[in-house]
Amino acid sequence: MHVASGRWLYGFLLALTTTTLWGVLPIMLKEVLNGMDAFTVSWYRMLSSGLVLLLWLAARRRLPSIRALSARNRWLLLVAVLGLACNYVLYVLALDRLTPGTMQLMIQIAPIMLMLGSMLVFKERFGIGQLLGLAVLLLGFGLFFNQRLVELFTQLSDYTLGILITLAAALAWALYGLAQKQLLTIWSSVTIMMVIYLACAVLLAPLATPSQIMQLNQLQLWLLLGCCLNTLVAYGAFAEALVHWEASRVSATVATTPLFTFALVALGSMLWPAVIKPELLNSLAYLGALLVVSGSALIALAPSLLQKLENRRLRRLTVTPPLE
Repeated sequence: MHVASGRWLYGFLLALTTTTLWGVLPIMLKEVLNGMDAFTVSWYRMLSSGLVLLLWLAARRRLPSIRALSARNRWLLLVAVLGLACNYVLYVLALDRLTPGTMQLMIQIAPIMLMLGSMLVFKERFGIGQLLGLAVLLLGFGLFFNQRLVELFTQLSDYTLGILITLAAALAWALYGLAQKQLLTIWSSVTIMMVIYLACAVLLAPLATPSQIMQLNQLQLWLLLGCCLNTLVAYGAFAEALVHWEASRVSATVATTPLFTFALVALGSMLWPAVIKPELLNSLAYLGALLVVSGSALIALAPSLLQKLENRRLRRLTVTPPLE
């Protein structure tokens, strides 16, 4: 079993780096989408990340052998490739219809779907703490959409379609996560991501139009480069954070990503109002966003907290002599 190094501050800073990068990603993508379609943006992100990891693994002579995979693991790899490719494309298609903050908040459904899938596939437990966190999260979503509940349930508007596409993106990510979880028994995370990124780039190539990069203005070019680097650096920081800090605490920190997005959108709309549009939300919606984040964090932390409480109880029983 992996044990964190104990350098919690370093782990926290790495997790915070991931959170900030994922928080700013939809804001950058939103502007790039003004000059490039979802398939092409995703293709550039996949290809650039895959090539960098390919060079990294080649330099270390750690390239994997696909032929060595069993038939079962090849099917898992195919599920992971299709899942992540669909997730990337659907995420951008939904973002084209939603605001960055709404998009980032809705995608919090993805880890919940992964957790539910793990219960079905890997027979993992769903404790009382996680159930409470899920209740808080669902209440948060209800409050967040208080201004548009009627629209969501009565109209197939562009906004409603964006929400539905986001749910599909979350489901695709959960399928990818379940497949990757099994592949980690034979390959490292870096190896898996390299193979998946390159396979996704090949899969998306017929749908992409690379020449669209010539139509981007200077700002959009820099933002596209930022999106490509974001994929590598954020996941790298996340993986390294897990080495130095407990996984539950890293996950809880990353769960605050939507709050960073809302804050960055508010700041950006004041500094660059022509580029970044503000979120038009009322106080109840912001309270709902806070509850969604709190619920996600509680779901991530609940197993670790309950285990610590159980360990303390057992220690007390061991130390305290029985009454005669």
